[in-house]
Amino acid sequence: MATPKTAPRDRYHHGDLRNALTEAACELARVGGPAAVVLREVARRVGVSATAAYRYFAAADDLVDEVKHVALARLAESIERAVNAVPLEGDPGDVAVARLRASGEGYLDFAFSEPGLFQTAFSHEEIEHAPNEGKDFAESAAFQIFSGLLDEVLATGRMKPEARPGAEIAGWSMVHGFAVLSIDGPLGRHLPEEMKGFVRQRAIDILIRGLTVPGD
Repeated sequence: MATPKTAPRDRYHHGDLRNALTEAACELARVGGPAAVVLREVARRVGVSATAAYRYFAAADDLVDEVKHVALARLAESIERAVNAVPLEGDPGDVAVARLRASGEGYLDFAFSEPGLFQTAFSHEEIEHAPNEGKDFAESAAFQIFSGLLDEVLATGRMKPEARPGAEIAGWSMVHGFAVLSIDGPLGRHLPEEMKGFVRQRAIDILIRGLTVPGD
């Protein structure tokens, strides 16, 4: 009969332990951001020894990096849900602009509903084998979706060709900056609750007006 110490270990086979550790780390990040991802605490929650956890993640930074990629994937899912909810009927330019607007809404939906994971998605860890700094988001599905939506807007004539270069960075910076200021900055601390929804829409309005041109 298995002892209490060995029983938890016996549950995991063929990578299940790595997945279980990652999920437990994601739950910690949801509550406390990247600083809450402590390898020993993750191991304790899963029910294995720290030594077992170290076989999959050599240090807490490696685990944070894993959670970061999970969080970026969930951010992309939030954006996709918002974009896919836009009806495709109507003027192609109007549809393209509406989908671009929805991407900003999906970005902020994730940021405000999962602030801990959002902060972890953009945390910086010094990991020798991690991707080069700056590649995490630029190569993520979220960034690629946004880039594709800008191309859609351009193809319909609702963006001037000279406005397209660098538009991903400018648009991302504005939406991300608003999210950070709202979650862990002066907007979150001092902006009246009844103003937050209005300011959110104003930020997206200004972004869309800056990137697009009106239809005929």
